[in-house]
Amino acid sequence: MRKYADRTITQAFSYRNMPVTNIIGVFYPEGSEKPAAQPVLLTAHWDTRPIADGPFSEETRRGVAFRYGANGWHPTAPIPGANDGASGAAVLLELARLFKAKRPPVGVLILLNDGEDYGDFRARDGEGDGVFLGARYFARHFRDTPDFGRPDFGILLDMVGGKGLVLPRESLSQQYAPGVNEKVFGTAESLGYGRVFLSGETQAVEDDHIPLNMAGIPTIDLIHPLPIGNYETTGYRYWHTRQDTPDKCSAEALKIVGETVAEVVYRETPAR
Repeated sequence: MRKYADRTITQAFSYRNMPVTNIIGVFYPEGSEKPAAQPVLLTAHWDTRPIADGPFSEETRRGVAFRYGANGWHPTAPIPGANDGASGAAVLLELARLFKAKRPPVGVLILLNDGEDYGDFRARDGEGDGVFLGARYFARHFRDTPDFGRPDFGILLDMVGGKGLVLPRESLSQQYAPGVNEKVFGTAESLGYGRVFLSGETQAVEDDHIPLNMAGIPTIDLIHPLPIGNYETTGYRYWHTRQDTPDKCSAEALKIVGETVAEVVYRETPAR
Protein backbone atom coordinates (compact mmCIF):
# COMPACT_ATOMS: atom_id res chain seq x y z
CA MET A 1 0.00 0.00 0.00
CA ARG A 2 2.86 2.39 0.77
CA LYS A 3 3.92 2.23 -2.90
CA TYR A 4 0.68 3.88 -3.99
CA ALA A 5 -1.17 5.72 -1.22
CA ASP A 6 -0.48 9.30 -0.19
CA ARG A 7 -0.52 8.04 3.38
CA THR A 8 -0.62 4.52 4.78
CA ILE A 9 -1.95 4.04 8.30
CA THR A 10 -2.26 0.87 10.35
CA GLN A 11 -4.65 0.07 13.18
CA ALA A 12 -3.17 -2.64 15.40
CA PHE A 13 -4.96 -4.32 18.29
CA SER A 14 -5.42 -7.79 19.70
CA TYR A 15 -8.25 -10.23 20.22
CA ARG A 16 -7.80 -13.11 22.68
CA ASN A 17 -4.05 -12.51 22.47
CA MET A 18 -4.14 -12.72 18.65
CA PRO A 19 -2.63 -9.71 16.84
CA VAL A 20 -5.00 -8.01 14.40
CA THR A 21 -3.94 -5.28 11.95
CA ASN A 22 -5.95 -3.10 9.58
CA ILE A 23 -4.07 -1.42 6.72
CA ILE A 24 -5.57 1.80 5.36
CA GLY A 25 -4.40 3.71 2.30
CA VAL A 26 -5.38 7.38 2.12
CA PHE A 27 -5.62 8.81 -1.41
CA TYR A 28 -5.96 12.56 -1.87
CA PRO A 29 -8.37 13.99 -4.45
CA GLU A 30 -7.11 15.29 -7.78
CA GLY A 31 -5.48 18.68 -7.36
CA SER A 32 -5.26 18.44 -3.57
CA GLU A 33 -2.38 17.86 -1.21
CA LYS A 34 -4.51 16.88 1.76
CA PRO A 35 -7.07 14.19 2.58
CA ALA A 36 -10.71 14.66 1.63
CA ALA A 37 -13.28 15.42 4.31
CA GLN A 38 -15.72 12.93 2.73
CA PRO A 39 -13.77 10.22 0.91
CA VAL A 40 -15.15 7.10 -0.70
CA LEU A 41 -14.38 4.00 1.38
CA LEU A 42 -13.37 0.80 -0.43
CA THR A 43 -12.77 -2.23 1.74
CA ALA A 44 -12.02 -5.96 1.77
CA HIS A 45 -10.68 -8.37 4.35
CA TRP A 46 -7.16 -9.68 3.90
CA ASP A 47 -7.29 -12.55 6.39
CA THR A 48 -8.52 -16.07 5.71
CA ARG A 49 -10.49 -18.43 7.88
CA PRO A 50 -8.39 -20.67 10.17
CA ILE A 51 -10.70 -23.63 9.73
CA ALA A 52 -12.48 -25.12 6.71
CA ASP A 53 -16.01 -25.45 8.09
CA GLY A 54 -18.09 -24.62 5.02
CA PRO A 55 -21.11 -26.75 4.11
CA PHE A 56 -19.17 -28.53 1.34
CA SER A 57 -15.97 -28.99 3.33
CA GLU A 58 -14.48 -32.43 3.94
CA GLU A 59 -13.47 -31.23 7.40
CA THR A 60 -17.09 -30.42 8.22
CA ARG A 61 -18.09 -33.98 7.38
CA ARG A 62 -15.34 -35.23 9.69
CA GLY A 63 -16.63 -33.09 12.54
CA VAL A 64 -13.81 -30.55 12.71
CA ALA A 65 -14.98 -27.53 14.72
CA PHE A 66 -13.56 -24.07 15.35
CA ARG A 67 -11.75 -23.45 18.64
CA TYR A 68 -10.23 -20.19 19.80
CA GLY A 69 -6.46 -20.03 20.12
CA ALA A 70 -3.79 -22.27 18.63
CA ASN A 71 -6.11 -25.30 18.51
CA GLY A 72 -8.38 -23.41 16.12
CA TRP A 73 -5.56 -23.31 13.57
CA HIS A 74 -5.45 -27.01 12.82
CA PRO A 75 -2.68 -27.65 10.25
CA THR A 76 -5.03 -29.38 7.82
CA ALA A 77 -7.96 -27.05 8.30
CA PRO A 78 -7.11 -23.41 7.29
CA ILE A 79 -8.63 -22.28 3.99
CA PRO A 80 -6.29 -20.93 1.27
CA GLY A 81 -8.76 -18.10 0.69
CA ALA A 82 -7.98 -17.37 -2.96
CA ASN A 83 -11.48 -16.00 -3.45
CA ASP A 84 -12.64 -15.50 0.13
CA GLY A 85 -10.23 -12.78 1.11
CA ALA A 86 -7.55 -12.55 -1.56
CA SER A 87 -9.82 -11.56 -4.45
CA GLY A 88 -11.14 -8.41 -2.80
CA ALA A 89 -7.67 -7.42 -1.61
CA ALA A 90 -6.29 -8.01 -5.10
CA VAL A 91 -8.85 -5.74 -6.73
CA LEU A 92 -8.23 -2.98 -4.19
CA LEU A 93 -4.46 -3.15 -4.57
CA GLU A 94 -4.84 -2.81 -8.32
CA LEU A 95 -7.17 0.15 -7.78
CA ALA A 96 -4.53 1.65 -5.49
CA ARG A 97 -2.05 1.46 -8.35
CA LEU A 98 -4.59 3.09 -10.65
CA PHE A 99 -5.36 5.90 -8.19
CA LYS A 100 -1.63 6.60 -7.90
CA ALA A 101 -1.34 6.89 -11.68
CA LYS A 102 -4.48 9.01 -12.07
CA ARG A 103 -5.98 10.63 -9.01
CA PRO A 104 -9.78 10.47 -8.79
CA PRO A 105 -11.82 13.67 -8.39
CA VAL A 106 -12.66 12.58 -4.83
CA GLY A 107 -10.60 11.25 -1.96
CA VAL A 108 -10.49 7.52 -1.37
CA LEU A 109 -9.80 5.32 1.64
CA ILE A 110 -8.77 1.75 0.92
CA LEU A 111 -9.29 -0.33 4.06
CA LEU A 112 -7.79 -3.82 4.10
CA ASN A 113 -9.25 -5.13 7.31
CA ASP A 114 -8.12 -8.07 9.38
CA GLY A 115 -9.99 -10.63 11.44
CA GLU A 116 -13.18 -10.87 9.39
CA ASP A 117 -13.10 -14.63 9.24
CA TYR A 118 -11.51 -15.62 12.53
CA GLY A 119 -14.13 -16.55 15.10
CA ASP A 120 -17.39 -18.38 15.65
CA PHE A 121 -20.16 -16.99 13.44
CA ARG A 122 -22.87 -18.91 15.34
CA ALA A 123 -21.91 -17.85 18.87
CA ARG A 124 -24.21 -15.81 21.12
CA ASP A 125 -27.40 -16.78 19.30
CA GLY A 126 -26.04 -15.87 15.92
CA GLU A 127 -24.42 -12.57 16.90
CA GLY A 128 -20.98 -14.09 16.39
CA ASP A 129 -17.83 -13.89 18.50
CA GLY A 130 -14.47 -12.92 17.04
CA VAL A 131 -15.74 -12.11 13.55
CA PHE A 132 -15.69 -8.80 11.62
CA LEU A 133 -12.94 -7.70 14.03
CA GLY A 134 -11.18 -5.21 11.78
CA ALA A 135 -14.36 -3.63 10.42
CA ARG A 136 -15.76 -3.24 13.92
CA TYR A 137 -12.54 -1.63 15.12
CA PHE A 138 -12.47 0.79 12.18
CA ALA A 139 -16.13 1.66 12.72
CA ARG A 140 -15.44 2.51 16.37
CA HIS A 141 -12.19 4.39 15.82
CA PHE A 142 -12.13 6.04 12.38
CA ARG A 143 -13.06 9.40 13.93
CA ASP A 144 -9.83 9.27 15.95
CA THR A 145 -7.77 9.78 12.78
CA PRO A 146 -8.45 13.13 11.06
CA ASP A 147 -6.97 11.91 7.76
CA PHE A 148 -9.82 9.41 7.46
CA GLY A 149 -12.45 12.16 7.34
CA ARG A 150 -16.02 10.93 7.42
CA PRO A 151 -16.53 8.56 4.48
CA ASP A 152 -19.41 9.52 2.24
CA PHE A 153 -20.21 5.90 1.37
CA GLY A 154 -18.50 2.53 1.20
CA ILE A 155 -18.19 -0.51 -1.05
CA LEU A 156 -17.17 -3.87 0.41
CA LEU A 157 -15.65 -6.52 -1.88
CA ASP A 158 -15.85 -10.09 -0.62
CA MET A 159 -15.49 -13.16 -2.85
CA VAL A 160 -15.44 -11.24 -6.12
CA GLY A 161 -13.02 -13.40 -8.11
CA GLY A 162 -14.70 -16.76 -8.57
CA LYS A 163 -15.42 -18.34 -11.94
CA GLY A 164 -19.04 -17.82 -12.92
CA LEU A 165 -19.25 -14.75 -10.68
CA VAL A 166 -22.71 -13.34 -9.97
CA LEU A 167 -23.45 -10.48 -7.60
CA PRO A 168 -27.09 -10.16 -6.53
CA ARG A 169 -28.03 -7.15 -4.42
CA GLU A 170 -27.29 -7.90 -0.79
CA SER A 171 -30.49 -7.22 1.14
CA LEU A 172 -28.93 -5.53 4.20
CA SER A 173 -27.04 -3.26 1.82
CA GLN A 174 -30.34 -2.46 0.14
CA GLN A 175 -31.86 -1.68 3.52
CA TYR A 176 -29.11 0.64 4.80
CA ALA A 177 -27.52 1.99 1.61
CA PRO A 178 -30.02 1.74 -1.27
CA GLY A 179 -28.56 4.77 -3.03
CA VAL A 180 -25.12 3.20 -3.11
CA ASN A 181 -26.57 0.02 -4.58
CA GLU A 182 -28.31 2.07 -7.28
CA LYS A 183 -25.06 3.88 -8.07
CA VAL A 184 -22.94 0.70 -8.32
CA PHE A 185 -25.43 -1.55 -10.09
CA GLY A 186 -26.35 1.27 -12.47
CA THR A 187 -22.70 1.82 -13.30
CA ALA A 188 -22.20 -1.91 -13.91
CA GLU A 189 -25.20 -1.95 -16.23
CA SER A 190 -23.83 1.01 -18.19
CA LEU A 191 -20.55 -0.88 -18.65
CA GLY A 192 -22.35 -3.95 -19.98
CA TYR A 193 -21.91 -6.06 -16.85
CA GLY A 194 -25.56 -6.67 -16.07
CA ARG A 195 -25.03 -10.41 -16.44
CA VAL A 196 -22.82 -10.31 -13.33
CA PHE A 197 -24.48 -7.56 -11.29
CA LEU A 198 -27.94 -9.08 -10.89
CA SER A 199 -30.05 -6.08 -10.00
CA GLY A 200 -33.26 -8.10 -9.82
CA GLU A 201 -32.02 -10.72 -7.34
CA THR A 202 -31.23 -10.39 -3.64
CA GLN A 203 -29.34 -12.33 -1.00
CA ALA A 204 -28.82 -11.67 2.71
CA VAL A 205 -25.26 -11.91 4.08
CA GLU A 206 -23.89 -10.70 7.39
CA ASP A 207 -20.51 -9.21 6.61
CA ASP A 208 -18.09 -6.36 7.33
CA HIS A 209 -20.52 -3.78 5.96
CA ILE A 210 -22.82 -4.12 8.98
CA PRO A 211 -20.61 -2.35 11.56
CA LEU A 212 -19.81 0.32 8.96
CA ASN A 213 -23.49 0.98 8.36
CA MET A 214 -24.10 1.06 12.10
CA ALA A 215 -21.38 3.74 12.36
CA GLY A 216 -23.18 5.91 9.84
CA ILE A 217 -21.19 5.00 6.71
CA PRO A 218 -23.71 3.73 4.11
CA THR A 219 -21.93 0.68 2.75
CA ILE A 220 -22.90 -2.11 0.37
CA ASP A 221 -21.53 -5.65 0.13
CA LEU A 222 -20.59 -7.08 -3.25
CA ILE A 223 -20.32 -10.81 -2.62
CA HIS A 224 -20.77 -14.01 -4.59
CA PRO A 225 -23.70 -15.90 -3.01
CA LEU A 226 -22.84 -18.43 -0.35
CA PRO A 227 -23.76 -22.05 -1.19
CA ILE A 228 -26.78 -22.08 1.11
CA GLY A 229 -30.51 -21.48 0.84
CA ASN A 230 -31.69 -20.36 -2.60
CA TYR A 231 -28.09 -20.36 -3.81
CA GLU A 232 -27.13 -23.84 -2.64
CA THR A 233 -26.38 -24.94 -6.20
CA THR A 234 -25.25 -21.62 -7.72
CA GLY A 235 -23.33 -20.12 -4.79
CA TYR A 236 -19.56 -20.31 -4.38
CA ARG A 237 -19.22 -23.98 -3.54
CA TYR A 238 -15.63 -23.65 -2.27
CA TRP A 239 -16.55 -21.14 0.46
CA HIS A 240 -14.70 -22.05 3.69
CA THR A 241 -13.13 -25.15 2.16
CA ARG A 242 -9.55 -26.13 1.44
CA GLN A 243 -10.44 -26.03 -2.26
CA ASP A 244 -10.69 -22.20 -2.32
CA THR A 245 -7.59 -22.04 -4.51
CA PRO A 246 -6.49 -19.81 -7.44
CA ASP A 247 -7.71 -22.24 -10.08
CA LYS A 248 -11.27 -21.52 -8.92
CA CYS A 249 -10.81 -17.82 -9.71
CA SER A 250 -11.24 -15.83 -12.90
CA ALA A 251 -9.26 -12.86 -14.19
CA GLU A 252 -12.40 -11.74 -16.02
CA ALA A 253 -14.37 -11.61 -12.77
CA LEU A 254 -11.68 -9.48 -11.11
CA LYS A 255 -11.62 -7.19 -14.15
CA ILE A 256 -15.39 -6.70 -14.16
CA VAL A 257 -15.53 -5.80 -10.49
CA GLY A 258 -12.43 -3.61 -10.63
CA GLU A 259 -13.62 -1.68 -13.67
CA THR A 260 -17.04 -1.12 -12.13
CA VAL A 261 -15.69 0.17 -8.82
CA ALA A 262 -13.12 2.35 -10.58
CA GLU A 263 -15.84 3.86 -12.78
CA VAL A 264 -17.97 4.61 -9.72
CA VAL A 265 -15.07 6.46 -8.09
CA TYR A 266 -14.02 8.40 -11.20
CA ARG A 267 -17.62 9.48 -11.85
CA GLU A 268 -17.95 10.97 -8.36
CA THR A 269 -17.98 14.73 -7.88
CA PRO A 270 -16.44 16.34 -4.79
CA ALA A 271 -18.78 17.28 -1.97
CA ARG A 272 -19.36 21.02 -1.57
